[in-house]
Amino acid sequence: MLKSMTAFASSERTSQNLTVSTEIRSYNSRHLDIVLRIPGSYLSLEEQIKGLVGAQITRGRVEVTVQIRAGVDNACAFEVDEAKAKAYHNALLQLRDLLGLQSEIPLALLANSGIIRPAEVDIDMDAGWQVIRESLTAAVSELDVMRSREGTALARDFEERLAFIETCMNEIEAASSGLIDHYRDRLQERIKVLTGGLLEIDPGRIAQEAAFLADRSDISEEIVRARSHIQQFRDIMAAQEPAGRKLNFLLQEFNREFNTMGSKTGNHKVSHIIVDVKSEIEKIREQVQNVE
Repeated sequence: MLKSMTAFASSERTSQNLTVSTEIRSYNSRHLDIVLRIPGSYLSLEEQIKGLVGAQITRGRVEVTVQIRAGVDNACAFEVDEAKAKAYHNALLQLRDLLGLQSEIPLALLANSGIIRPAEVDIDMDAGWQVIRESLTAAVSELDVMRSREGTALARDFEERLAFIETCMNEIEAASSGLIDHYRDRLQERIKVLTGGLLEIDPGRIAQEAAFLADRSDISEEIVRARSHIQQFRDIMAAQEPAGRKLNFLLQEFNREFNTMGSKTGNHKVSHIIVDVKSEIEKIREQVQNVE
């Protein structure tokens, strides 16, 4: 079963006085590359998060954004640096006296000096992980559904293109039959043109040369291997394990067979058909880059 590497999913869960929002975006990549964005106070959970994602996704660039909002009690926790506040206030009093000012010192000057700061709240990592895991698991599951849906669409497209290639191969096989007669006629015509019809060549020798040329131009082995590659392509698409790398390698072999056919055949019709086939293979190759 094919899966696309491009998808998006999100999830939100609330528990233990925490609300966790998770967003996952995945893109095509040769390897698995997980990029995590999470509040600094929860960085100790990074490996667990990446492990959970990596257990479900084998290839692609995966961007995971986890936002964590604490309850009202924790959100309003602040503390005052008393020593710093007194020193800062004394400095402002000295400055007021130096400038001969009569006004009171506004509290806003103190508030913006870093004297009031968020209090360090003890975080229950076990409880936090439970909520993060629930949100992350739901997002990864949704992502997998989308990747599978896109993979199904890719499989349909591949099947249509493979059917077209099979039709072309039938035409190639039909056009390549009777090679000995084809080359015998070409040799006889060529000799007639070169000698002006004044020289007769032994028909046996012409048949021998025609057979030699036909053997050099025989592409039956390449056709058999190409048909085998098509069946392998379908088998890989139907398998449960990730298919992207295998399909990409198989397409290289597939392309090699048609390159060989193109270099061996002397039939113009076959050459034109091979050009069409190679165009389809290239379209498949571009799509395979997005398969997990």
